[in-house]
Amino acid sequence: MKQNDVFFHGRGETLFVDDLATFSGLLHAAVLPSPLAHGRIRRLDVAAAARRPGVAAVFTARDIPGDNQIGGIILDEPLLADNEVHYAGQPVALVVAGTARQARQALAAIVLEIEELPALLDPRQAAARGLLIAPPRAFVLGDVDKAWPLCAHVVRGRVDSGGQEHVYLETQAAVAVPGEKDSLRVISATQSPSAVQRIIARVLGLPMSQVAVEVYRLGGAFGGKEDQATAWAVLAALAARALRRPVKLVLERREDMRFTGKRHPYSSDFAIGLDGTGRILAYEVTFYQNAGAAADLSTAILERTLFHAGNSYRIPNVRASGISCRTNLPPFTAFRGFGGPQAMFVLEAALFQAAEKMGLAPAELQRRNLLAEGDELPYGQKVKNCRAQRCFDEAVAAFDLDAGRERVRAFNQANAFCKKGLALMPVCFGISFTSSHLNQAGALVHVYTDGSVSVSTGAVEMGQGVNSKILLVAARTLGIASRRLRMESTCTRRVANTSPTAASTGADLNGKAVERACLEIRGRLLEVAAAALSRDSVAGLELRQESVYLAGKKTDLTWEKLVPAAYMARVNLSAQAHYATPGIHFDRTREKGEPFAYHVYGTALVEATIDGLRGTATVDSVRAVHDAGSSLNPLVDRGQAEGGIVQGIGWMTLEELLYAGDGQLLTDTLSTYKIPDIRSAPPEIEVRFLEDAANPAAVLNSKAVGEPPFMYGIGAYFALLAALRAFRPHKPLPFSSPLTNEKILAWLEEE
Repeated sequence: MKQNDVFFHGRGETLFVDDLATFSGLLHAAVLPSPLAHGRIRRLDVAAAARRPGVAAVFTARDIPGDNQIGGIILDEPLLADNEVHYAGQPVALVVAGTARQARQALAAIVLEIEELPALLDPRQAAARGLLIAPPRAFVLGDVDKAWPLCAHVVRGRVDSGGQEHVYLETQAAVAVPGEKDSLRVISATQSPSAVQRIIARVLGLPMSQVAVEVYRLGGAFGGKEDQATAWAVLAALAARALRRPVKLVLERREDMRFTGKRHPYSSDFAIGLDGTGRILAYEVTFYQNAGAAADLSTAILERTLFHAGNSYRIPNVRASGISCRTNLPPFTAFRGFGGPQAMFVLEAALFQAAEKMGLAPAELQRRNLLAEGDELPYGQKVKNCRAQRCFDEAVAAFDLDAGRERVRAFNQANAFCKKGLALMPVCFGISFTSSHLNQAGALVHVYTDGSVSVSTGAVEMGQGVNSKILLVAARTLGIASRRLRMESTCTRRVANTSPTAASTGADLNGKAVERACLEIRGRLLEVAAAALSRDSVAGLELRQESVYLAGKKTDLTWEKLVPAAYMARVNLSAQAHYATPGIHFDRTREKGEPFAYHVYGTALVEATIDGLRGTATVDSVRAVHDAGSSLNPLVDRGQAEGGIVQGIGWMTLEELLYAGDGQLLTDTLSTYKIPDIRSAPPEIEVRFLEDAANPAAVLNSKAVGEPPFMYGIGAYFALLAALRAFRPHKPLPFSSPLTNEKILAWLEEE
């Protein structure tokens, strides 16, 4: 299908924000960041910079006409620092010039004097001082305190997980273009067009109707452009409105890595209790979330951590507490999994340690505690259409767990300096925005008189294939070939009040809205067909394969005849539709409800090898049985699953964010921050979709696929721990990710 981005990607014709250089009078912007993690601004003098060659203007907080505030959930983040700075990389001033080079050169002429204050980087220290983003929250099920005396085995411990850089191919970018009647058009690399629109209007003191935000596509995002794209679009809009000229702001890679937020690091304490048969009776966990200097999406992310504290297991007594801690690091933000992986890692670490104490294989404890139909989750929702056990059993059988164990045992017995390990990773991940009001979407569909079709939604294509899925929904619903369909750019003037393309809901919500719009048009067309065929009603009529069928037989009335006939009969060939996920709700006063439309299940079998002489780790294979419902596009879904697995392995084993004691990011280039490449990806990745697994809760019986497979990568950590245990049967194991080669070698060499 030539309207698919893949066609243009292959030809190098796809346009991203930085490719849009055709605006007359275009200016370029550059940002002056705070060099310190915490301090008071004593002097900020931009006069010399304003006189530099090519400079059109320099903006500071005092030049903002509306509210100097870009916070989305909590209003605690200024666009430009005013009086104080709270993290290294915080925007202090904006220089706009004829070229990007001139703008960056002028930054050096700005006089910025900051009185340095102590920087706090550790979330536990922040919690001890009461420096919180919001009050702590807790999800409670049963009575943990009464359960402890009933436990035959109790294990306590601490687990730490690091952050993760998004490394999207396209850095943060935006172009703002002033229009007539005091309007603004902003082309932004954002997952949240309406949020960008709303906050631009707030900062500039405009009604939202005067701001149009458009997104063609993103060169990757992974959550890093859900909230973090907003500041750069607002800065471009601020300058464009003041100067009445188009302004482009594109971050260089190192700027992007230094200025923007990452996945949240967590430090967590747990206690888990089991009976003599290995059944979990009680689980208590406290999550200390490092939120950084401002809220961003931290409260929502911590909430999802609490939702996924139990992963894929039945636990009758749970107390999961979450504390969002304010530190002097760039505000941490959304990342694939949105807090869920941090929770699952802690529980898997708890089960691993409990299994060792009981003398069992971790997989045996996992199997004995899997969710079953009707089990209650810590937030009150009872699982429906539960496939946890089925996925686990099919993975064990399909990938022959017993043979794998024997292969690992034989290898370890035969090799003194290399050892293998094997682990299973079950996953249960809820699909919906946990803020119920975000679970809505709109669509606008036009059928033109030549039979071609235009589709507009609020979904943002960022390489995940959401547009391909939505066009497939439209083609199936209208009964026409995909070649007739065109997906328009995402624009707040065509589809208003959009929710972010996030939480794995893009195809679910927007696909349903498109389906409704197409059903409305199809219904009108069938009425026209009934009249043309001298029928009293549309009973027995179908639209498929570009023709009208009557009682299962093809008629002479084709799509190309039907559409012009409808137009001549003055039938509306356009439809706007809205979809809101039914039945979901959550009461935060009780921390109970049904926040998810459904859950995605799956189990992965992971095998890994450690070279004990070099301390190097290799993930040999990841093989998963995954619940994708009735996949809309198996090729897209398999690609998403494989990509998520590799990204998850990177978080667990390779990608390490390092900060100096003063809050400066040390791993701020792609030579110091390592992500998985073709050599470090597992040689074998196999994803089998669960068969006969239709999901009536989503469009065309499908299931979301973006985030759940990421969690399979957690299994790599525990496969490596199993390999470490083969080297040192009694030495305490590390439960701090990422488990890098350096950490492995240090552990092996320590006495």
